[in-house]
Order: sequence, then C-alpha cells, then structure tokens
Amino acid sequence: MNYRNIKDLNNVILQRLSIIPRDFDLIVGVPRSGMLPANLLSLYLNRPYTDIDSFLNGHIYKAGARSQFFVSDGTHKKVLVVEDSIASGSAMIEVKESLKHLEDKFDLKYCAIYVVPGKEKMVDYFFELVPLPRYFQWNILNHTTLEKACFDIDGVLCADPLPEQNDDGEKYIDFILNAPPLFIPGSKIGTIVTSRLEKYRKETVIWLEANNIKYNDLVMLDLPDMAARQKANNHGGHKAKAYMSKPYVLFIESELNQAIEINRISKKPVLCTANFEMIFEAESFMYNLKSGKHLPFLREFALKVRNKLRSFK
Repeated sequence: MNYRNIKDLNNVILQRLSIIPRDFDLIVGVPRSGMLPANLLSLYLNRPYTDIDSFLNGHIYKAGARSQFFVSDGTHKKVLVVEDSIASGSAMIEVKESLKHLEDKFDLKYCAIYVVPGKEKMVDYFFELVPLPRYFQWNILNHTTLEKACFDIDGVLCADPLPEQNDDGEKYIDFILNAPPLFIPGSKIGTIVTSRLEKYRKETVIWLEANNIKYNDLVMLDLPDMAARQKANNHGGHKAKAYMSKPYVLFIESELNQAIEINRISKKPVLCTANFEMIFEAESFMYNLKSGKHLPFLREFALKVRNKLRSFK
C-alpha cells in the first residue's frame, strides 16, 4: 500500500518545485482533487490560479478576489493545468479534450503530482512516481475500497464525548443521538467497530442512519457497563479482532495508541485521523527508515536502531 497525506503532498511540491518553469501566467486546477496542489503551486510560484470551468469562462482568482482573465492577445499566454494524480489516465485525457479548442490561444502544459509508473508521458511535468494500490488523505473517504475497511466511530465518524457527557447514562445517550459528525465517508463502509457498549446499539444505529452512513456490519463491545469496559481495557484488541475476521485492507482509528495496537496485533495498515499518518509496521516503518522520512511517533526509535547498528561497524 502507498499512502500520501497533505504533508507529503506539500513536501514533494517544495522539494521538486524547480521542475516547473517560472514563465507560466496561470495555474488551472482540475476539480476537485487537483485544486489543492494547484493552489499550493500558485502560492509558491506567485501566480494566479483558477479551476477548469472558470478558466473556460474567462475568470481567475487573484489576490483573494475573482477577476477577469485577459483573453489571448496574440502572445500565447502559458497555462499550467494541474491534477493531483494519474492512474489509468482517462481523467487527464478528458481534461485535455475539454481544453483542446484553446490550444491556438494558449500554450497549455499539463502536470500531475503523483503518477503511476508507465504513465509519465501523459503529462509535461510530474513530481513523484507512486504505484498502485495507493490512498491519498484528500480523497480516501470517497475511495471505492472502503467496503473493505473498518471504521471507529468516536473521533472518526463523530466527535469524542466530553468528560461530562460520558456518564454511561442519560447524558451519554443524548451525546450518541446528537453527536457532531466529523469524517463522513462518501462510500459504503465494510464494518464499523467501536468500543461503545452493545446496550447503546439502538441509539448508535439511529445516529448512523440520520447521518446517511452506509455500512455492512456494526461491531460493539458486549460488556454490561462502563466500569467493566474500563477494567477490560482492551479497545485495541477488540478492534483488531474484527479487523482480522475478514479480508479487510484498512482500519481508520482516531486514537494514536489504539491505532498502533491495532496494527501490532493485525499486522495490517491503520490510518490514524489524529495526524492522518498511515501506520503499517511491516512496510511503512522500513520505507521511512530508509528514506529518512520517519513517522513522528517512530522517529526516536528509528534513530536508536540506526545508531545501534552503526556501533557494531
């Protein structure tokens, strides 16, 4: 699995910014995933930017305002069209077709931040080769494979309860029924796995339906009360068990320590929404150790291991 978050996106743009010539007059983002890298490029290159439809209608965004973009005056203004990624290439082909009639008026160049190997020639500029399978922070909640994923509820689908709401009684029931939504996926979830007690299933289902969250299964903790749950203190194990019960490929968890525990037990990737880092001990750790891009919670351990190995030389 290859995963990139917004921090990775920003870093790779900054590291390889020099591949983009400085004579572009306008940056155009492909909605909607291409708008984020287009905005970053426009900021770093100090150029105006817009989206495809606005460009076709002659409008750009400049200095916080929407203004008329000068029509071609015979100087063949240079325009950089930006997409976040290319996989099959069908979306980029469609974009090029929609702008084909402007090629006699503008010097159009195409850019993608992430490209799968073999598709490099579909654009004039790309920043990193990233093979499939892959996930991006900015569109993972709409990924078609979410039906092969597990989701936690509190801290992921909705906000965590406040201490005064967590009374295992009426206040907690009111919280469940009215919890503010957080990250609501656009695709169906495989299994929702929560440490909420089984006795709150009815209220939890009501909230899920009210927020139009589609899922196949809901796994809750079958214990009598909050005291029993606190005594068991097995949140990570409970969630890892459900994760391992089916051929799931991802678990989305909000609490970092639990995310690490779920990964440790399952040996499968866990996305932590506290920092949107992907935790995959078997792969991500080795990748980040070799590249020097250590995950924050593994940095100290990685350095100790590296220094220990050097001491034996």
